[in-house]
This record gives sequence, C-alpha cells and structure tokens, in this order.
Amino acid sequence: MRDIELRGERFVKSQRNEALQALTGRTRGSIEFKHQNISAVLMKLGEPWIFGYKPMTNVQAALVAGVERFLDSRPGRIIPFPKERAGVAESGQLFFGPAPDFTRSEDDKDANIIRLMRKFDPAARDARNRELGKLGEERVVVSEQTRLRSEGRDDLAGKVRWVAHLDGDGAGYDILSFETDGAERFLEVKTTVGYERTPFFISPNELSFSQERPEEFRLIRLYDFAKAPKAFELKPPLEDHVALQAVNYQASFG
Repeated sequence: MRDIELRGERFVKSQRNEALQALTGRTRGSIEFKHQNISAVLMKLGEPWIFGYKPMTNVQAALVAGVERFLDSRPGRIIPFPKERAGVAESGQLFFGPAPDFTRSEDDKDANIIRLMRKFDPAARDARNRELGKLGEERVVVSEQTRLRSEGRDDLAGKVRWVAHLDGDGAGYDILSFETDGAERFLEVKTTVGYERTPFFISPNELSFSQERPEEFRLIRLYDFAKAPKAFELKPPLEDHVALQAVNYQASFG
C-alpha cells in the first residue's frame, strides 16, 4: 500500500483491511492499530508511512523484526518517486514551518528501535541518494526565485545561483540567494523523504562555514519530499537546534 501511495496511484484501504481480516482472523481495529505501529517504526527510520495511519508507539519486538525483514528485502533502500511528486516542476514558494523542538523522545530509548536505526541509518541513506539531494536543491532554487519576484526583486531573482550544481561541492553551502534588501543568503539544503526529525549529515566544511558566516548562513531542511515537500530553516549556531555527533574520523600516519 505504501509503494502504491508513493507512486500516486489509488487504492481502497478498507478492502485491504478486509483481506487481512480474512487472512489473520484479527478485527478491523486491531489491524488498523498494527498499521499505526508499523508507521511508528517507519517514522523513526525516516521512511514514509501510509497516509491515515498516524504513528502509534508501544511497538512490539516482533513487529520491529517484521519491518526489518521488509527493509532487508530491499537492498540500497533508495525510495523511488516521480519527479513531479516532489513539486520540482512547481513555480511556487515552499511552505516553511517552525523547526522541531530540540528534545529527545522516550521512543528513542527502545533498544529494538535503536538497533534498527543503526542498521538502516536514514541519514546515510539520504546522503547516498544524490538524486534526492539534487531535486531538493533545485526545489529551493525555484522557491527562492519565486520569493524574490513576489517581493518585487526580479533583479535579485535572476542572480540566485545554484553553487553546488555549477561549481560542485566544497563551498560550504549549496545556493547563493538574497534578502529583499540585497544581503546575501548562503543556503545549505538537506533533503529527506522522512519526517521532520529524521537525522541528517553535516560536513565539517558546512559547519565551519556556518560559524564563519552566521548572519548569512541558513540550513534549509526539506522533509516529506516523496509526498508533499515541507521545509524549515535553522540559523547558526547549529548546536542550538541539533545534537552534533562525530561519526567518522580521518586516520593519518603523521
């Protein structure tokens, strides 16, 4: 059902529920609750879940194992979706909401969930998906241009520069944009198909640049990208908004 939904195709959930009732002998409500449990595990892994099955915690270990088997059957875990589903072809501005609170939830203390998150690292998955990153950056470029034109600054909209695409990685940001008064905006874009709390990678170069240019740097987080892209901004110091943890070290001989 999730894959059908991600492809933009229609299906009737009640019919699927009835088929599962016949197969398992469980009630309609029990099956719906189990789907909500599955959504809770998928949420923690930065995976899309089926619309209408709001994540419900208190997940049993057997269900976590079932989700693990499902993901094991899909090597690479790159979630395909049509380009138009990501809204890249749209000319409008992105919707920017508030950033998530900097908190640690009780669900993150579940040993089974922690193990699964380490095995199926959503940050590593998104980092490997270069097409996802490129589409996210393109969407922000279009949004910035639209914003500036709506503010009567067609001249600045024409100067928005997709630095990562034109010059490659290494600048410490992906997009050069502008405020209405002409002040520069250095935008680093992080995109996920998961929900707003899905973890992501920040490179040492990006972190360093955010510290050098805190007034102009903004980290743009796009999420739910496979369905209806949404966004929020993080302003330096980034440590005020996210927990930064070293995950790799460079080894040298002197």
